[in-house]
Amino acid sequence: MKQLKKSAKLANVLYDIRGPIMDAAKQMEEDGQKIIKLNIGNLAVFGFDAPEEIQQDMIRNLPTSAGYSDSKGVFAARKAVMHETQKQGIAGVTLDDIYLGNGASELIAMSTNALLNDGDELLLPAPDYPLWTASTSLSGGTPVHYLCDEANGWMPNLDDIRAKITPRTKGIVVINPNNPTGALYSDALLKSIVGIAREHGLVIFADEVYDKVLYDGAKHTAIASLSTDVLTLTFNSLSKSYRSCGYRAGWLVVSGDKRSAQDYIEGLNMLSNMRLCANVPGQWAIQTALGGYQSINDLVCDGGRLRRQRDLAYELITAIPGVSCVKPTAALYMFPKLDPEVYPIEDDRQFFLELLKETRVMLVQGTGFNWATPDHFRIVFLPHEDDLREAINRIAKFLEQYRLRRKSRQ
Repeated sequence: MKQLKKSAKLANVLYDIRGPIMDAAKQMEEDGQKIIKLNIGNLAVFGFDAPEEIQQDMIRNLPTSAGYSDSKGVFAARKAVMHETQKQGIAGVTLDDIYLGNGASELIAMSTNALLNDGDELLLPAPDYPLWTASTSLSGGTPVHYLCDEANGWMPNLDDIRAKITPRTKGIVVINPNNPTGALYSDALLKSIVGIAREHGLVIFADEVYDKVLYDGAKHTAIASLSTDVLTLTFNSLSKSYRSCGYRAGWLVVSGDKRSAQDYIEGLNMLSNMRLCANVPGQWAIQTALGGYQSINDLVCDGGRLRRQRDLAYELITAIPGVSCVKPTAALYMFPKLDPEVYPIEDDRQFFLELLKETRVMLVQGTGFNWATPDHFRIVFLPHEDDLREAINRIAKFLEQYRLRRKSRQ
């Protein structure tokens, strides 16, 4: 029988957040084992509910949500996004510059498909949110990763960015606040990136989904607010700040010099029209969310649940011998390092698969975020404190056994 093979376009696509380790975890669950999942920022399963007023607005609008909306989205929701950009200081955004999507994920894929030809390059952070690398590859482009420097709080290395720009470079992706590291970028750093984009005629793709998940009084600056001449595409959604992952309600804002990008914008419009529209019930949640009480502040403030869990996870993970971590300033994750002198790992996917089988704790290995060396992992600090403590204690025992086995072989 002739074998059907997957498209060659998938050869360089990696999405290990939902990869082989998750497949193994599903099989273990089917066998009756309980897994503590620290692999994905899915807030609802950990008791973080969407604000009730958002739920009520979706319910009230369901009778009128059976038909398609405008391909760019419901007017009231796009108007709310436009007002949000004004609050952020982003100049010159009109309703026509706003696209609503099935989460930011759909819009990320749409933006790369509309821009990249075969062999075009897109600069991406390392580590990155792997959807960006996957979307770049699927669009025919070549992902080129610039280094984020752990020794400098995971800030992008500007010299490395400059060194990797070629005549084929079309744009630069900035994930701020950063997933997976939890880093938040300073205005000075953002202005430097804007300057590089301006100098080389690059599009800035600004992934700012965690812009309200901030700790210790930190403030986020939208990179699009720092220029009026550099074409910038800003992505956001209700998934994290409003605990509404399943509603699939996201938006894309085009700002900066749009005159020279009319053909690209026409491509965005074509792709927007082709998918007809985003999920309409989810769109009705956007106006209420952006204009209502910002309950995320209660979770990230001193004493708030997310703040407490971040502090606990950081304290416990850095107490393990040979494990270090930059404390996250934002988002829902941290990206600890395993000292290669203590944990000389060759295949980190296999290492964390073994950890899953022995501890029933699911993590994602660092190479799953396009980090080059097998010496990091991402931890999600969403479980309740007791579960978080239990999970990290199991990780600590697994690593202790690893150290003991290694010592006995020396």
